[in-house]
Amino acid sequence: MTEFCKVEKRDRILLVTMSRPERLNALHPPANLELAEIFDDYAADDELWVAIITGEGRAFSAGNDLRWQAEGNVRPPMPLGFAGLTSRFNLSKPIIAAVNGVAMGGGFEIALACDLIIASENAVFALPEPKVGLAALAGGLNRLPRIIGSKRALGMILTGRHVSAEEGKHLGFVNEVMPHEQLMTRTLAVADEILACSPLSIRASKDAVYRSLDFASLEESMLEMRTEYTAVKTMVESEDFIEGPKAFAEKRSPNWKGR
Repeated sequence: MTEFCKVEKRDRILLVTMSRPERLNALHPPANLELAEIFDDYAADDELWVAIITGEGRAFSAGNDLRWQAEGNVRPPMPLGFAGLTSRFNLSKPIIAAVNGVAMGGGFEIALACDLIIASENAVFALPEPKVGLAALAGGLNRLPRIIGSKRALGMILTGRHVSAEEGKHLGFVNEVMPHEQLMTRTLAVADEILACSPLSIRASKDAVYRSLDFASLEESMLEMRTEYTAVKTMVESEDFIEGPKAFAEKRSPNWKGR
């Protein structure tokens, strides 16, 4: 049973809804720890291949629950960060953020920690931490410049300004913008598109993309990928690596097993 979020499994899709709507889904440590356990289970469950995270009500997440902190509660260490995602670096399975509304501070950092962002036309993004004497230290200052470039990122970070979903798409951190009532329909459709691919190919591809960012040299990154990446080795040695070309030759849909 969960207290601060709702969890639903749809075939091979895990749907996680942050559920503190009275606080715009701002997360306090108990909620973050609960979500960390959920994504631990997702990582370990061989039957789940894609995850979606969204928010209940009019917000995706307002980030850190400053009211909870101001009430005198002590914030313990959160090794995996906001929603158990912002400091999780070893998850090769894909996660989609379905941003239904406000994504501020840590909420925006949660979305940036996901692999795809599909946003409602009502979504609003910001890193407003400097306005309250803080900084976006849960990955926002690191991920946003990598995604959209330092000048564009600093244009948001140094002002704390609000950015619409359409501008987010123009800047490059939002993949798609949808009418609000179509957000989850489209997000589930994208998840199904991912499920049509080999899950091991998806994991190898995600792992290679992120790890290649650690290399300045394209040649070094490609050599490392071919020789050192566990996810790539797993893909090459799998049954699915045989099934894909075989299904193509036989003009049928592949039967992926994830092994």
